[in-house]
Amino acid sequence: MEEGGDSVNLTHSDVEKYHRDGYLLVENVFTQQEVDYMLHEIEHGEKVSALTAEMSDKRGRKAKLAIWEDLTDDIWSAVSTCPRIANSVRILLGEEISFYHGKVMLKKAHEGGAWEWHQDYGYWYPSFMFPHMISAFTALDEATSENGCLKVLKGSHKLGRIDHGMLGGQLGADLERLMMVEQTLEQVEVQMKPGSVLFFHCNLLHASGPNLSDQHRRSFIVCYNALSNPCTLDQVDRNCIPVPAGSDKLF
Repeated sequence: MEEGGDSVNLTHSDVEKYHRDGYLLVENVFTQQEVDYMLHEIEHGEKVSALTAEMSDKRGRKAKLAIWEDLTDDIWSAVSTCPRIANSVRILLGEEISFYHGKVMLKKAHEGGAWEWHQDYGYWYPSFMFPHMISAFTALDEATSENGCLKVLKGSHKLGRIDHGMLGGQLGADLERLMMVEQTLEQVEVQMKPGSVLFFHCNLLHASGPNLSDQHRRSFIVCYNALSNPCTLDQVDRNCIPVPAGSDKLF
């Protein structure tokens, strides 16, 4: 693949890898200047601070996130419609896409909570007919073992949706089923540099540990639905609208 601050060109091999493993890591999608702009908005902008909520892991530690369901005139929408992201998602899903939601994940140094093993479709299943959905996870800080980087079970998207239940304040995959899966599939720790993007299937089992390090771990995740995937609840019309053409120039 070719990647950088102005283009991401996925190859046939990249698409095959995504469908085989359930995820694809692309380095250097965003420049450090673009990452710094997003971090500035987290630290000084109103949107993230106004929408941030806490969700406890099963040990009571707090994982924080801010989530929204609209595209507006801000850096987050510019990233969500940027061809480097949106066109890659179109290629991986094989069709036109709609914007589902964006979210900033915040794991503060020394105190950020874990995210339990889950599938995103475990959360989204009530709203959409098929698991034709994908997330694009952009690292804004270096993601390491020490600060609670993402862990995935390779190929677990092929299991289909697993039953989920409450673990602390989060939904988590059925623990008995998860134990069997963990004995069968390879666990991969996804360490990432700022500006890299992990594209992953909505049925991929993933989790992350707490952040007990001296370094923050912040990320921006955009979630998309295949345009042909019917909503099963009374959803806003935006789920039937293609992602608008964005620009590679974010600001």
